[in-house]
Amino acid sequence: MTLLKRLPMFLMCLLLAAGHISFAQNGKSQIISTGQRLNAIQSTVPFVTITPDSRAGALGDAGVATSPDINSQHYNPAKYAFVKGSGGVALSYTPWLRKLIQDINLAYLSGFVRIDDKQAVSATLRYFSLGEIIMTDIYGVNQGQIIPNEFAVDAAYSRLLTDHFSGGIAFRFIRSDLTAGNYVNGEKSEPGMAVAGDLAFYYMNNELIMGKKDGGMAFGVNISNMGNKISYLRTQKKAFIPINMRLGGALTVNLDDYNSMTFTGEMSKLLVPTPPEYKTDDSTHQTIMDEHGNPVIAHGMDPDVPVPLGMLHSFYDAPGIILKNGNRSVLLEELHEIMYSTGIEYWYREQFAIRGGYFHEHATKGNRKYFTVGIGLKLNVFGLDFSYLVPVKQNNPLANTLRFTLSFLFK
Repeated sequence: MTLLKRLPMFLMCLLLAAGHISFAQNGKSQIISTGQRLNAIQSTVPFVTITPDSRAGALGDAGVATSPDINSQHYNPAKYAFVKGSGGVALSYTPWLRKLIQDINLAYLSGFVRIDDKQAVSATLRYFSLGEIIMTDIYGVNQGQIIPNEFAVDAAYSRLLTDHFSGGIAFRFIRSDLTAGNYVNGEKSEPGMAVAGDLAFYYMNNELIMGKKDGGMAFGVNISNMGNKISYLRTQKKAFIPINMRLGGALTVNLDDYNSMTFTGEMSKLLVPTPPEYKTDDSTHQTIMDEHGNPVIAHGMDPDVPVPLGMLHSFYDAPGIILKNGNRSVLLEELHEIMYSTGIEYWYREQFAIRGGYFHEHATKGNRKYFTVGIGLKLNVFGLDFSYLVPVKQNNPLANTLRFTLSFLFK
């Protein structure tokens, strides 16, 4: 692929890594409608938030409260305490953003081993390749070819706390190498690295009676990627990784001895500071700086804070939506930051599954809206899943996203 086709993608990757800096420097934002200001939350290493497996990918990216499976680590590691079987391994593959470029891929390897009836340990490896990139200096001289990549490896422990309730913790190492040590603005770049953890809980009760039908319900919560901030240049301010909180529930109805339906829904929110709105000069429209050279905040809060404080501020630090009466509503903008996932899963004899779902993100926070569909097949210890993404709007870079998952569950 030619350099002209590759360079914009590389620049986009750098912007993803340092978007908080570019936003702070210009203090401007795009107005998409009356009172609706585009103000997406900025974070590094967004690849750790991509749904890695086909089952969750077919359920609108919902997975915190669905029934336990081998790929539970990403959404809720506490579910492993309920998984049937002595262990298992799964491999997932996702060609990513194929509407933009042809060689971006996400691979995901997961597995678990049961210690006893109450405990299990699990581990995953996530590898994200951004394809081949031709580097040039400021004069356009070829500096060689690189393959930017990112990966995360983690391990988790889950345990039954009661017959219906479990808890889990996970520890994760993240490494993001976007420039292979090349110089950026005259400074040698370096990989961004972080150590993070998850805290998760899961409740499941499969003994419900609903009229003439029986079934089960489940609830889950997971706070993931709680870890240090990272940067790619020594002189660059460090940015938050995508700390995320998920809450969800699921209801399963056994239609008869052979057919069952599960309905699931969840909410998720990034526990990362919202970019503030900065003061600008009325005549020049330039950002006003204080005596230390920092932009002056007009609305919102300073995003350059320690991680625990940033997680707390994320619930009330938005600059606010301008209402028709001229007032600002911080609560309304905070509500816009919540993402919603819903899904339906049908099983026949616990061997063949049909799935569908929907994911919704507000227009001012990223505007990802898409439907998902998929199928699953289980034959003894072998499982095969497939999912397909259908965006609401045309020309979406996520269009036609496919996911494939192959799994083996040991009895």
